[in-house]
Amino acid sequence: MPSSEKFSPKKKPATPAAPARADRPLRGITLILVSTVFLGISDVTAKYLSATLPSIEIAWLRFLVFGLIMIPAMVPGSPLYAMQTTRPAFQLLRGVALVGSSLLFITGLGFLPIAEASATSFVSPLFVTALSIVFLGESVGLRRWLATAVGLIGVLVILRPGSIAFHPAALFPIVSALAWACTLTMTRMMSGSERAITTMTYSSISGVFILSALVPLVWVAPGWHGVLFGILVGVASTAGQWIVVLAFRYADASVLAPFSYIQLLWVSVLGFLLFGEVPDVWTVTGAAFIVASGLYTAHRERVRPSQLLALSGETSPNA
Repeated sequence: MPSSEKFSPKKKPATPAAPARADRPLRGITLILVSTVFLGISDVTAKYLSATLPSIEIAWLRFLVFGLIMIPAMVPGSPLYAMQTTRPAFQLLRGVALVGSSLLFITGLGFLPIAEASATSFVSPLFVTALSIVFLGESVGLRRWLATAVGLIGVLVILRPGSIAFHPAALFPIVSALAWACTLTMTRMMSGSERAITTMTYSSISGVFILSALVPLVWVAPGWHGVLFGILVGVASTAGQWIVVLAFRYADASVLAPFSYIQLLWVSVLGFLLFGEVPDVWTVTGAAFIVASGLYTAHRERVRPSQLLALSGETSPNA
């Protein structure tokens, strides 16, 4: 063998490129609407389980199923292998934020009506706006700050701090939204170099390891129905996320974001049918403010093409 071949370094396999975008907004909108059904089912099922299982255990079941589904992306030689990353530490840090968001939201579900918890958690764009200034160096104009203020008013209307209607557990979905905003901000920071499947794979690994370390502290042996519903939570959540990823191949975030709020309708209907929960006028009014804030923010992103959102298909704050 010639010396030049004997000592030449082996070339690393190239990381597969992300699938090409296609401008088919109607298909993207259809997919995002379907995703809200799966994500709504996941949230409602998690609330049902919160009556008998600790939130850590529910989140563990969710991420365990998520991790099992992502196994093909972890096996070297698999066509779906996605462990190649240029920022492993950053991926794991993002996974920690995602676990925190999921765990906090499920904890809130155990104390709050699902419509209230879901509406409150949709304030993540407020936090994304602030974090984008600090970590992404974006400039935020007066109109976006006004939209953020409207969203904040919506939160205050729902929570009514200082009144007898205020429940301290309402802080859980708010902090969950902050953790989700951190997740989205880190996703945007990696969007130019990391594929969505790679990000999802590392998210599943982070969740399984972190929650597996915590779940023995609160373990409650689930019955067969608890196991089945836990599997449903994981499957529905993962399916919803994948469908959103597909949706983002056909339309921009600014086009799809308004339709993600349909999830509020599904959880409200399911909350009424399964738990007899009827959203009060404060929750409906506050949700209207939050949705209006989110829609205007999406509009501003649409008219500012130089700052398109690249969220790797993750729009639900309840991931």
